[in-house]
Amino acid sequence: MSTAVLTKDAKHTLSVLVKHNLNTFSRIIGIFSGKGFELDSVTFASEAEPGMARITITTHGDEKTVEQINKHLHNVVDVLKVTDLTHRKCIERELAIIKVSTAKAGRSEIMLIAQAFKSKVIDITNDKLALEVTGNTDKVDAMIQVLRPYGITEMSRTGSVALKREFQGPININ
Repeated sequence: MSTAVLTKDAKHTLSVLVKHNLNTFSRIIGIFSGKGFELDSVTFASEAEPGMARITITTHGDEKTVEQINKHLHNVVDVLKVTDLTHRKCIERELAIIKVSTAKAGRSEIMLIAQAFKSKVIDITNDKLALEVTGNTDKVDAMIQVLRPYGITEMSRTGSVALKREFQGPININ
């Protein structure tokens, strides 16, 4: 467990296992809007077990605020388990699709940037490239910042998906 002092702006990642229905999802979103909690991103997807879903929530707040969020989540019907991944080793990824104008710079320069971030070119037109990047949020944010001066014309991001890491040894992969 981390001993870092957390500020009001500390990021928290919560993994919520639920019975798969949109009413549960609506109730969870309602907690954030009704109580004024910060909501950075939320993903909702089917789980390996039929009839189950996993909701990954990223939020900001101090320990007391996140404790309140946890209590509210546990009170939602059909929420089976809430795991705060903030202080645990976890696997966390995000996907972004970024369309970049190639008018200001050569296409090859943008493709070199894509290669440096291990992203993929997924669509090409005469004046635009569409790139797919996956990784942790910092990597996605960094790629967006590097591409911004070239002219990002459109972008879509998934938000984080995360699971507790089972392997507890040292890991050198990204």
